[in-house]
Amino acid sequence: METPSRSFATEAVHAGREDLAALGLHAVPLDLSTTYPCADSRGEAARIDAFAATGARPDGPPVYSRLDNPTVARFEDGLARLEGAEAAVAFASGMAALSAVLLARAALGLRHVVAVRPLYGCSDHLLNTGLLGTEVTWTDPAGVADAIRPDTGLVMVETPANPTLAEVDVRAVAYSCGEVPLLVDNTFATPVLQRPLGQGARLVLHSATKYLGGHGDVMGGVVACDEDFARTLRQVRFATGGVLHPLAGYLLLRGLSTLPVRVRAQSASAAELARRLAADPRVARVHYPRIGGAMVAFEVHGDPHEVIAAVRLTTPAVSLGSVDSLIQHPASISHRIVDPADRRTGGISEKLLRMSVGLEDVEDLWADLDQALAASVRSSADTARPTSDAATDAAASAAAPAGVPVAR
Repeated sequence: METPSRSFATEAVHAGREDLAALGLHAVPLDLSTTYPCADSRGEAARIDAFAATGARPDGPPVYSRLDNPTVARFEDGLARLEGAEAAVAFASGMAALSAVLLARAALGLRHVVAVRPLYGCSDHLLNTGLLGTEVTWTDPAGVADAIRPDTGLVMVETPANPTLAEVDVRAVAYSCGEVPLLVDNTFATPVLQRPLGQGARLVLHSATKYLGGHGDVMGGVVACDEDFARTLRQVRFATGGVLHPLAGYLLLRGLSTLPVRVRAQSASAAELARRLAADPRVARVHYPRIGGAMVAFEVHGDPHEVIAAVRLTTPAVSLGSVDSLIQHPASISHRIVDPADRRTGGISEKLLRMSVGLEDVEDLWADLDQALAASVRSSADTARPTSDAATDAAASAAAPAGVPVAR
């Protein structure tokens, strides 16, 4: 019997779990085995040979957890369904996932990558330093077609981009790629807001640590793609050991079930905060994507480091996608590893702050931002004020209204 067409929210709850009732289970089982007993060594040898030759998941019981794990496979199946992909392959982190893609293409002699800035700082670093033997050409979306060479194995974009939230027309870039696979980092948007495979991309990358997990307590990465490329990625994963731990797979599958609810609620709060920030004279510029989302970036007139130091409800920390709100200064942390000139090229200014909006009440979040912005303005005023006697300082302080407007 064919599975009836189901909504995205229903798929998020049930994908990867359809067989549980037949197994007499309700919760997903967690398989922590590193190895599995098998008395049929001839049969096991044949299954290992088949995997080495094709990269397909082995038939029958698992062999070794670096090759395959039942709990991780459930997460992979669930994410593939949500992204509209034939398959997905999970890794220990988003960077392990990207590394596997680069190695898979380089193994075919296709070491050249065309990439559009900005990308996540460590993705930028990995490409720019050539640590995996790759060579990168940086371009804007309009220049992708001209940048492709005979040895180009991949085109990479991130949209909305980290940290500026710049958006790329995936369909247009995919057309420019021709036969070269387009990889889209979909970490910020998640499949709730966009599904790049339906717009012509061939590969979709997630730092699963972020929204897919959603609670700041699990690290992982995953690539959604067709089954043919998934087989190659499984072989790279087996050879290099960048496997996702089963407990992480369990937590990530659990995270998928609430992904639509979390992203939509967080996005509503983020849109409201973006609106208020855009109207605030203490803020020079607000970045918020057209497709929405739970990320907001903004540039302040005052000292961004004082904003970081002054927040009380929002956690000053790197990462994103958790149920609690986080804020950080990209030029100091997430993109510090990127050359300053390249940061500027990518639109990452020294005044830019990046906020991951959680599930707190939006009024509480705004109150926290408001007092942090006020602290930033006071700090800038104190720094700019010439030395004077105490009486003059006191009089000036009493005369100045809170949150003095600054020219935009």
